[in-house]
Amino acid sequence: MAVKTFAAIDVGSYELSMKIFEVSKARGMKEIDHIRHSIDMGTESYSTGKLSYQRVEELCRILREFSAIMRAYQVSDYVAYGTSAIRETENTAILLDQIEQRTGIHIEVLSNSEQRFLDYKSIAFQGAGFQKIIENGTAIVDIGGGSIQVSLFDNDTLVSTQNMKLGVLRLQERMTQLDASIRQYEGFLGELIDSQLTVYKKLYLRDREIKNIIIVDDYISTLLRKKSIDNEMKGYAGIELFEQIRKAYQSEGLLELARRWDMPEENMPVMYISLIMIKRIMEVMGADLIWAPGVTLCDGIAYEYAEKNKLIVSAHDFEKDIIACAHNISKRYRGSKKRSETLEEIALTIFDSMKRVHGLGKRERLLLQLSTILHDCGKYISMWNLGECSYNIIMSTEIIGLSHMEREIVANVVKYNHLEFAYYEEMSRYSMMDKASYLKIAKLTAILRLANGLDRSHKQKFRNVKTVLKDNQLIITVDTNEDITLEKGLFGARAAFFEEVYSVLPVIKQKKTF
Repeated sequence: MAVKTFAAIDVGSYELSMKIFEVSKARGMKEIDHIRHSIDMGTESYSTGKLSYQRVEELCRILREFSAIMRAYQVSDYVAYGTSAIRETENTAILLDQIEQRTGIHIEVLSNSEQRFLDYKSIAFQGAGFQKIIENGTAIVDIGGGSIQVSLFDNDTLVSTQNMKLGVLRLQERMTQLDASIRQYEGFLGELIDSQLTVYKKLYLRDREIKNIIIVDDYISTLLRKKSIDNEMKGYAGIELFEQIRKAYQSEGLLELARRWDMPEENMPVMYISLIMIKRIMEVMGADLIWAPGVTLCDGIAYEYAEKNKLIVSAHDFEKDIIACAHNISKRYRGSKKRSETLEEIALTIFDSMKRVHGLGKRERLLLQLSTILHDCGKYISMWNLGECSYNIIMSTEIIGLSHMEREIVANVVKYNHLEFAYYEEMSRYSMMDKASYLKIAKLTAILRLANGLDRSHKQKFRNVKTVLKDNQLIITVDTNEDITLEKGLFGARAAFFEEVYSVLPVIKQKKTF
């Protein structure tokens, strides 16, 4: 297969970055250039909700330069993503259209969970190093301009992820408002950071032991990967090194530090903010080791592109992480594990037997599986208003690996498992849902409702469920010697919606074993 030249563009909060890669199935991915330009969009976006005329001019000028570089490299394909600085503007659609008209570069805006997942992918594609470090309790701390994401691993599996508004630019803006000197940063930042970390520790850490922290950022990572750091393996550090760097900030000038570490002087304040944050997180978690793999969002964009085009294969099972996250959300809200396992078995059996009718794929099967796991999470808040409460919990809880639209699909499937189904004309009044996503919701809801109807008593009466699609009927054969009068009696309403969606009539057949 011919080698493709691909460009990944990150329109970040404080930097525009583009990496050029050569990608092929035989050779994998090879970075051939990395272009970076500092531009502080985050400070304006977070404080005013818009970018100034001057900032937009600068942004478009740099992107035109990126476009010229792509032509010089004969780039065959590119992907450009905007993150929190673009995401938090009030006039995002107008801004993106203006940029595309003036530069020819189309920018998609990532949701927070999509952005963090790409960063996570770029770490996971480091291979053996990543797999080895997550064997013990590990946290990924992804530091951005507007927020940080803390994701916890336990026994090789991602178990939770949480976003906190502790981004370096957001915190720097607070220091500017307080007119704080660099020597006052530690005290002021400590109070701001601890106010959120204390709550985080109580809710998510508890007795969990975290030995390692993987960091993704543009400052401390760069420093740790320099060979000049005394007595430390490249990319790795203990808390002692952070203490040494902290003392250097207290005793030396920013210009002197910038020269010593060969970094721009203007980066020194935000690097200090990252340092204080990471050091405090290490102390709260009791972590011994920091690993900075040196990956960027551009790497994640490139890995996603190569994976989608089947040019590379990851050794890490990302779906396993998504499912583990859903199980932990269910556990947090006292979901019934036994019931969800029953629903999952029945629902996925129905899904698999209906392939030629529903036309859905592997990804939609995963969304159905997640819906079975989270089907009753809302009862923690209200057993009366279960559907709405479940929807709100799912939409308010990030699941790294799902896009915003996929999370909305899961939330609606769970919601309408309990409520009267809303048709597209009604749903489109309060949602930006497109018709393709709406139809996925309808099809998955019909399956979940049917599975729910087969276990209406919540007693898991069926030891074995088999489904066969025959003509216009879905024959559901259940093995049980128990009385299933309740299930048969309440099955009609759920079967009616299934028949409406698929034009297939579900029929229960009981097989008794003596």
